[in-house]
This record gives sequence, C-alpha cells and structure tokens, in this order.
Amino acid sequence: MADVAGTFTLGPDSGRLLLRTGRTGLAAWAGHDLTIEVTRWSARVTVPAEDGGSITAATVTAEIDLGSLAVREGTGGAKPLTDKDRGDIAATAKKILGSGNQAVARFTSSRIIPSADGAESAWASGRGGTIEGALAFRARSEPVRLQLTNPAPGRYRGTTTIRQSDFDITPYTGFFGALKLRDEVNIEFEVNLPPAPQE
Repeated sequence: MADVAGTFTLGPDSGRLLLRTGRTGLAAWAGHDLTIEVTRWSARVTVPAEDGGSITAATVTAEIDLGSLAVREGTGGAKPLTDKDRGDIAATAKKILGSGNQAVARFTSSRIIPSADGAESAWASGRGGTIEGALAFRARSEPVRLQLTNPAPGRYRGTTTIRQSDFDITPYTGFFGALKLRDEVNIEFEVNLPPAPQE
C-alpha cells in the first residue's frame, strides 16, 4: 500500500472478515470455540496524493453488518458442530445483535503507525504496523488498535480483540449459566487490494 495514491473499495470479493470466540464456565467442555464469518461488509481506504502516496497518511473506514454472521467452524465440545447447530447459533446471534441498520458496526481510523520506529520501509519488509481508530456500535464508540502485516504485495492481514461488554452486549450463556461465551472476541481479516486504485 506504500507509495500509492487513490481510493480503494473493499468487500467480501477482496477478502475475509472473521470473528473467533471462546468459551468459559463449568460446562465449557460442552461448547465450541467458533470461527464466524461476516458475509456483508465494506471498507474504503484513501491514500492522498499530496503526501506522496504514503501509507501513514491514509484513512480507513469500514461498515460491518453483524446481522450477516455465518458459522464456519466449531472446535472442541462434547459433540461435533452440526448444520443445525450452525443455524441455531446464527439465529441467536441475530437476536442479540439485531438486524438491518441496528446491526451495523462502523470503524474509522485516526492514524496509521508503521512498525520499526515509524519507518515507511516496514511495509516493504512485511512487518506492517498499527491502525488506530474507533469502532462504533449502536450508542457506543470504543478505541481499537488493529495490528497489521503485509505478507505479500497488495495483501494485508489484521487482528484485534474487542470486549462485547464494552458495547453493552451481554455474552451468550447456556446450561443455566454454566456455559458462557468469553467476553473477548478476536477479529481477523485478510484483504487483497485491487491492482489499481479507483479515482
């Protein structure tokens, strides 16, 4: 992304956005650690030409439809995850998170910091850096730091962790509270930028 100017529009056609959950409680053995994909999302990356196409001057915004969750994998648990389980989990998530505009989370970057003491060469070496910003959901907005790597030209991977309770979401519980979803949710994404920015 370094030394490139323009606006890039991203979505499911250019990458994946995954949520990874864990379990806790006395009945944690009965549940599953889940990999959940967000199937509807969009992002916009703008790199201004006046700064020489430097990644540190870029801005990033994203809209994430949490009503579009699809369970891709479940590990652990007393029994393997079935298709019915996947459907039940998605339905429960929709009850908790809502649908339509109510379920849309929005990210806005505030600054981008390359690793290696701020050296722009960090992007060329694949070390990446950090995107700082805010994630807003319903009436709450919380600071978020995305750790970003650049494993190949035009390919970017990012990770962060959020707490559901920070956004007034009560983590799911089952078995009369003995099985609980961990408050922390790991977010991972991988995107490929288009070969040329859109004007």
